[in-house]
Amino acid sequence: MRISTKVRYGTRALVELALSYPEQTVSVSEIAEKESISPKYLEHIMAPLKAAGLVVSTRGMHGGYELARPPEKITLSEVYTALEGSPAPVDCVDDPGSCPMEEVCPTFETWLEMKRSIQDILENTTLRCLAERKRSKTRATAPMYHI
Repeated sequence: MRISTKVRYGTRALVELALSYPEQTVSVSEIAEKESISPKYLEHIMAPLKAAGLVVSTRGMHGGYELARPPEKITLSEVYTALEGSPAPVDCVDDPGSCPMEEVCPTFETWLEMKRSIQDILENTTLRCLAERKRSKTRATAPMYHI
């Protein structure tokens, strides 16, 4: 299974918002610059996140985006679902009656197990966890200057 660019970039953008929560809104251009993402592409990613109720936007000179809820209340599962839908590796896992081979399929249980494992990880990972990881990694890689 591969995670799409849309999910990866969307998650990185939301981590930036989590790092700023609740003090300030962050513009798409600021997020795009920090994360090396095209601002135009990022706008397309933010729309479904807004529609899913994960972010809110403010217009105007000091406008931008902010999280709709605290980062510990937003899971990676919500982000993934908003941007991609189901994490099921095959369609028949979400729609069992759709496959005529369901009764005899030797792989159905494996695909179902994969979806459950992925879903478990996504459900147990919050934006707060990811923001804390980023803070930790940023501190660990910050250059040291000695005089």
